[in-house]
Amino acid sequence: MIQITKVFLFTFLIAYTAYPVNAQETLYTDDLRKAWGFDILVSDGGMGAGGFYWREITPTIAGFISLSVSESKDNREVEFYNPWTGQKIVPGKINRFLVIPLQFGAQYRLFKDQIMDNFRPFISAGIGPSLIYATPYERSFFSALGHGKGYHTVGGFIGAGAYVGSDPSNLVGINFRYYFVPYFSGINSMDASVYEPGNNQDEIRYLQKKHFGGFYITFTFGTAR
Repeated sequence: MIQITKVFLFTFLIAYTAYPVNAQETLYTDDLRKAWGFDILVSDGGMGAGGFYWREITPTIAGFISLSVSESKDNREVEFYNPWTGQKIVPGKINRFLVIPLQFGAQYRLFKDQIMDNFRPFISAGIGPSLIYATPYERSFFSALGHGKGYHTVGGFIGAGAYVGSDPSNLVGINFRYYFVPYFSGINSMDASVYEPGNNQDEIRYLQKKHFGGFYITFTFGTAR
């Protein structure tokens, strides 16, 4: 009888302690959210746009996937404006560059229990394959898209930002990111005879661009549920 009582009490204690854990786990899983939306990117290289999807792993950590396309310029470019035609001209420019990174990463919410939900700061980082699409500058922007060449590499970014607003289901925020998108072999960018006229043109025909990242300000608009 004593042994049966001990087994009963042991079983009761296990069931009693396990129930709150399971109930809490179910509630915890139900509270996790997923979100999607689009980004507008601004940098010294030009404008860009993209989309994203993220899903919370814990109340403070979310995994995400994002895809964007933005312009990248050579920092040696010198732009001139023709007042007669209204055109902007960059002497010696050979290629335009579009950077298209596919990023997988994580976002960590800061100070969740210390700051009200109408201001939700976070840090984030991502990494993934990137396509650099070079198009001939001698053609107009849209006409050149069909005559470009793609170069594949791997890139990433680190960033910090915040979502604002009292409704957490509406994602409106700003994010400051620095992208690392190297292409170590280099892609022809500028005519060396224009920008480095003293060089031996038999050895150096073109100036090449090897780094396609930089600092970006990203404006985010999305929804979460």
